[in-house]
Amino acid sequence: MTTRPTPLLVLDVVGLTPALLDHMPHLKALAGRGSQAELGTVLPAVTCAAQSTFLTGMLPAEHGIVGNGWYFRELGDVLLWRQHNGLVAGDKLWDAARRAYPGYTVANICWWYAMGADTDYTVTPRPIYYADGRKEPDCYTRPHRTRRPDLTLCYVPHLDYDLQRFGPRDPRSLKAAADLDTELAPLLEEAAEEGRTVVVLSEYGISEVSRPVDINRALRRAGLLEVHTQDGMEYLDPMASRAFAVADHQLAHVYVRRPEDLPRVREVLEELPGVGELLGDEGKKEHGLDHPRSGELVAVAEPDAWFTYYYWLDDARAPDFAQLVEIHRKPGYDPAELFMDPLDPYVKVKAAGALARKKLGMRYRMAVVPLDPSPVRGSHGRLPQRAEEGPVLLCSRPGEVTGPLAATEVKPLLLRLAGIG
Repeated sequence: MTTRPTPLLVLDVVGLTPALLDHMPHLKALAGRGSQAELGTVLPAVTCAAQSTFLTGMLPAEHGIVGNGWYFRELGDVLLWRQHNGLVAGDKLWDAARRAYPGYTVANICWWYAMGADTDYTVTPRPIYYADGRKEPDCYTRPHRTRRPDLTLCYVPHLDYDLQRFGPRDPRSLKAAADLDTELAPLLEEAAEEGRTVVVLSEYGISEVSRPVDINRALRRAGLLEVHTQDGMEYLDPMASRAFAVADHQLAHVYVRRPEDLPRVREVLEELPGVGELLGDEGKKEHGLDHPRSGELVAVAEPDAWFTYYYWLDDARAPDFAQLVEIHRKPGYDPAELFMDPLDPYVKVKAAGALARKKLGMRYRMAVVPLDPSPVRGSHGRLPQRAEEGPVLLCSRPGEVTGPLAATEVKPLLLRLAGIG
């Protein structure tokens, strides 16, 4: 290939659905001038798995990203939100592009698994964890300069938060969509001035939910999950547990240490209200989730339900990190971090005191997260029931996308739009 590829800007607008476009006039206008298609997702419909499929053209069974985190059997530990690209198997989009055009340049702005990726420009969240226990926001950048890359990947997660807090139809969520659309307008205008083809896509839609499902508490009550206690606080003991779950929104990987326990684990979870489906070997294979990192069983919540990570039976014995925003220590996803504890009348005073200590350079604990999951009104992870509640793909060029696209077709589509495919 001798002519330079068409430059692309790919915006991953998390939670974007066809229904939300009615509240986002700039994105709707882009689709009107260009083209729009229903976009499939993967199971689980979560960020790390979906983005990895977009960039490799593979399902989780092949690229290995079975969720936003999983149980690392070789470490005996549950780890979420890892950042190294070496965890993602397969031929990446930029690898394929460079085989056709060796000078192809890529900027990754906050798409996941950015560190260690063979991209030219990288920006990704990377807080500073000081030796005295303090934590400060920061980012990892490489190199410390900007250029005009052939492909710019930009992660836009802003809708994720209010839609989980309030649900996708709440006026506050619709306002968040309109506000985000306003913020995106200058970026879309600049891309047009540069002659960039713009692709806007989403990983999943967010559904209305009202039922938290305490999957680990059910396993504990059945005598299958073990904890160990330190200073009066209970911690999950995955290595000693016969079974436990890594909760990831509306999907949970259930790890069962001994094959003879599988029937009992299945019996316990089939009786648990809110569990819609349990996938064994055949089910995982059918959904492209049969990878060694997956649980022996995969639980999928009913449409209005989602899984908590909670494993303690008495809130007085919850670990201290349970009331913190602590995405790396919790053995599962915790959307309660989006709220301040409504049962604590002094919660804002506590937050102000912790913030003051932080500004003075002192150690602090922002222990304001509730242990009650009931306020959560939006979740994702299941496959969508209706197209208007699922992901969507927009392209600034007319006629480029029409019918439904599978998530595995995003990679070849982007190569074609660049003039490489």
